[in-house]
This record gives sequence, structure tokens and C-alpha cells, in this order.
Amino acid sequence: MTEIVLMSDSRVAAIPVVESGEKLLDVRVRGSIAVDPRKEDGSGAFAHLREGVLARLLKAQELLPDGVRLLFVEGYRPPALQRSYFEQYSDALRSDHPGWSAEEVREAASRYVSPPEIAPHSAGAAVDLTLMSADGQELDMGTRVNASPEESDGACYTNAPGIPPRARDNRRLLGDALTAAGLVNYPTEWWHWSYGDRYWALVTGAEHAVYGARERA
Repeated sequence: MTEIVLMSDSRVAAIPVVESGEKLLDVRVRGSIAVDPRKEDGSGAFAHLREGVLARLLKAQELLPDGVRLLFVEGYRPPALQRSYFEQYSDALRSDHPGWSAEEVREAASRYVSPPEIAPHSAGAAVDLTLMSADGQELDMGTRVNASPEESDGACYTNAPGIPPRARDNRRLLGDALTAAGLVNYPTEWWHWSYGDRYWALVTGAEHAVYGARERA
């Protein structure tokens, strides 16, 4: 898919979900994946992914060259937290653009935070991550993880023009490994990758998603 389809697009919502029932697993018990604490919460929810997503993440790490590792930032996000993020960002956009319609706000918000009824994070299907060196230094990706379109002037888009060559190469390195492992990217966020959710199904042409939003047991 060459066009950028946003999470708010009706084609994403139209994808059916046939829930697999896979468990949410704690990434931290798999010692080969480095976990950054910046999104840590009291329950440890942030460090969980569906079993199939974690397996593919481990595969992607094997595909990286020596001296480069994945740095996991955030996985599962409880539905209530996702809704809070979406509403807060939508409120900020309304304040900055008082003339926008409700649909314009929803569409713009979905560049950065998925509508809660669609959210891959709430299905345990999405992961925000970057790359790090063997000595623990984050590689240059052109923006920080979770930089908004406003903050980054659009540089958060995976294929944004004007990204320095080294950052472009690092984004390509990350993308090649994750794509080979079966994940898909949300093209407005270079750090956001998913498997098994509705957006993944749309991009890959799957008949249905295998993971839907759920509460953590």
C-alpha cells in the first residue's frame, strides 16, 4: 500500500476480528529484548504483547546485524488509557484549530493516536520500538520515539523527506527486520509496528484480524 491510510479510515474499522485468544506475554521475561522504562506503569501492562507478536519481534531481532538491538518502548495499552490519550490529543487539536469539524479533529488525531475502538495497542498487537547499539545508546532515527507531527514538523512519518542519511538508513534497517518478521508499519509513526490487528489485516490483505481490543487479565 503506497497511500497513507489512517487509523480513522472506515476501511480499517470494516475489518472483522476473529479473536485468537492468545495470551499477553511479558516481554521482560525474554532477556534478549531490551526494554526501556520510559512508559513503565505500575502494573507492567506496557511490557506485554500477544504471543504471536512477541515471537515475530524475537525473529526480527535475529535478523539485525551484530552490534544492533531492538529497544522495546511500549506494547499493550489498556483500553481506558488509549481512550484517555486519544481524547487528550483531540482536545489539544480542537484548541489549536477551533474551526475544524469533529471529523477533521478525529482524522488529524489518528495520525498520532489511534481511535480507541481500533487501537492495535489495546489488542496487544502493536509495539513502539527503536534501535540501540550494543553499549545501550539509541541510534539516530531522525526524531525521538513518540514525536508528534506538530513537534517534528512531520519528520515522524516513516518516509518523511529531509531525514538525515544516517537516520534514514537506521529506519530502513529497523523496517527491513520487522517487515521480514511479518509486522507492518503505521506510516505516520516510524516506531509503530503491529501484527494481527485490523490495520495489519488491511495492509496485508488478510480476511480478518486475529487480535481485538481486550482487558488484561
